[in-house]
Amino acid sequence: MTYCLGLRLKEGLVMLADTRTNAGVDNIATFKKSHLFETAGERMICAMTSGNLAITQAVINLLSEGFDSPMTGERESLYTVGSMFRAAELAGEAVRKVYQRDGDALEQQDMQFSCGILIGGQIKGRSMRLFQVYAAGNFIEATPDTPFLQIGEHKYGKPILDRACSYETPLKDGVKLALVSMDSTLRSNLTVGMPLDLMVYKKDSQATPMCRRIEEDDVYFQMIRDRWSTALRDAYRAVPPADWLS
Repeated sequence: MTYCLGLRLKEGLVMLADTRTNAGVDNIATFKKSHLFETAGERMICAMTSGNLAITQAVINLLSEGFDSPMTGERESLYTVGSMFRAAELAGEAVRKVYQRDGDALEQQDMQFSCGILIGGQIKGRSMRLFQVYAAGNFIEATPDTPFLQIGEHKYGKPILDRACSYETPLKDGVKLALVSMDSTLRSNLTVGMPLDLMVYKKDSQATPMCRRIEEDDVYFQMIRDRWSTALRDAYRAVPPADWLS
């Protein structure tokens, strides 16, 4: 399992992914799930993946190396698409292409075709956007009303985003929210694990995003974990007991 989240805020993008893969209690490994497709000053696209590792790696390789699109008839990759909407379409086509190749073989082995992708970024002269691509190849987009998207083991980290994240949330606060959301998931699900990959991009900057690998001993993340735990305990203790209890 995994947990990846993306925040599309007024000031920019925050995207965060764990790195744990789990094929059983005795087969746990670390694999990068955050992938950057960048041409300096022209485009910045970040794709984060969840699901079957063989499937997601195949999809990312197709998006990087390019393939003949059944929609356009041209060879395209995330380095050549003209808009973020087209990037999401291409990601969906790549997912379907892998399914056409491997779907039957997976079913014969009683294995589910599992793949989720968050794809966000900006191409020069176009809007900054964030999409979630499903295993069927279709996708949805983050909006000002719902400015965050999640894939993988999302239920533990969703409450903090529901309560505190809005389109107007400053970029620096978005980083804090993403890390608190991830910490909540790490504490409740052993199939999500460190290290973490964080990407922060300022809207319309056309600059290389801030990318950071967060290890277990990261001072800032440890501070986030400790302070959030303390704040939750203090808030719980501050709530008065029910007046109908004897």
